[in-house]
Amino acid sequence: MHTARADRLKALLDRPEDEIDLAEAALLVATDEYPALDIEAYLRRLDELAEGVRRRLQPEADFETTVVALNEFLFDEQGFCGNTEDYYDPRNSFLNEVLDRRRGIPVTLAILYIEIGRRLGLALEGVTFPGHFLVKTATAEGEVVLDPFSGGMPVSEEDLRERLQARFPEHDAPLGALARLLAAADKKQILLRMLRNLKAIYLHREQHDKALGVLNRMLSIDPVLPEELRERGEVYMRLECFRAALQDFRRYLDLNPAAAEAALLHRRISDLERLAARLN
Repeated sequence: MHTARADRLKALLDRPEDEIDLAEAALLVATDEYPALDIEAYLRRLDELAEGVRRRLQPEADFETTVVALNEFLFDEQGFCGNTEDYYDPRNSFLNEVLDRRRGIPVTLAILYIEIGRRLGLALEGVTFPGHFLVKTATAEGEVVLDPFSGGMPVSEEDLRERLQARFPEHDAPLGALARLLAAADKKQILLRMLRNLKAIYLHREQHDKALGVLNRMLSIDPVLPEELRERGEVYMRLECFRAALQDFRRYLDLNPAAAEAALLHRRISDLERLAARLN
């Protein structure tokens, strides 16, 4: 990311939570891949989409009416949808591409949904539910969970339990666990969820230079991410950046000294120290 835009993202994420523009942050992250991205043009696109919904609403429209209008406009009329045909296309993880192609994955469609909803007065929050990002809001009748990947459809407690059971068949999901899993994510957590998807794609494709860029971005958002430090160390090793790998493995063990792979990493650190000494 260009220094000015990196500084802009840092300043944005240093604001109080309710002052962070999630769409702007996601677009700033996208400039790592698209350096010439016109962020303001894409923010105007979001304004235009929200205005398209607003024109269909009466001024006193309630929550349910607004959500129905949002879903009809965004998913039926505009054609936004989950990219089930090519779920692991990296473009699904960039908000500009989602706006251009009208295809995305749960977390990027949720960012789109949250940001258009915010412009309509809907207080929507992201939920880092295992395996499938969701959106929720509080109403007079209680919390409502929505799935932008499935056209903004509401998700019942029974549906949530079934999803958990499918993902973790060996465990039952007690009510308390389900409540914890539906906790609202802050905006940094949403960005990190988006970047984790992208990181996993690049690692699977063995695109180590791109994976390194994503890991660097994640660790700039939150420097204390043990798993990402370990993974970045492994990427550095593959790219033959041995001193950088050594630094990340040491930092990982400082943060996670009882890690299951601690003995393996201590041996790897010893090997890297000998290698670094020869390179001096």
